[in-house]
Amino acid sequence: MKRLRAFLPLLVLVAIGVALLASGVLDRFDPHRIVQEEVDLQAAIARHPLLAALAQVALMTLAIATGMPGGIVVVLAGGMLFGVVEGTLLSSIGTTIGGLVLYLASRSAFARGTGTAPPLVERLREGYAAHPLSYALFLRLVPFFPFGAVTIALAALRCPPWLFLLSTASGGSVMIAFETALGAGLAERIAREGHVSLNLFAHRSVWLPVLGMAALALGPVLFSRLRTRRAPPA
Repeated sequence: MKRLRAFLPLLVLVAIGVALLASGVLDRFDPHRIVQEEVDLQAAIARHPLLAALAQVALMTLAIATGMPGGIVVVLAGGMLFGVVEGTLLSSIGTTIGGLVLYLASRSAFARGTGTAPPLVERLREGYAAHPLSYALFLRLVPFFPFGAVTIALAALRCPPWLFLLSTASGGSVMIAFETALGAGLAERIAREGHVSLNLFAHRSVWLPVLGMAALALGPVLFSRLRTRRAPPA
């Protein structure tokens, strides 16, 4: 029962995410549908700018907090409807808040050693203990690591709240900015080509700059290991 109570907040969030995904709510944010309804949506945003901004933040918070797959379409929609600057700001706020909610629920689950740490945590434990800041930023900047999995891993690694917020607000915002910029250009691309897919994220012009920043974040770790190998034995 103690283990169940510890995991209950995390299980509730995951259950909400599964329910939302099954409901098809993400279909409302399909880029092609946004283009079809763009005139009406932009008019609604112009009439209620504050309410629209709060809705974007709330949607991102819900998507991130529940670990719902496909939440990227909400970021793309933000870029299409609010532009790069405002869309990045709103989605980053929602991402940080949602990430904090998921982090606190995961921290509760792993706070007293209840449950088994995910395999990703075991692989990162030693490196994180030596270089927590670099590892936290690295995990946030690598686009191939799911945001929810990284959040749970950082909680299981006993990442302090200040470091979690710092890495999420900085590294997470970098990814949001890239995705929002792509979303801002989707309307024109759909109008020109008639159809686009999320395969555009596989293009090297998208992921190479992000991987470069991730490598910079991991620089102190690599330098430390290189220096340790070159050090003469005691």
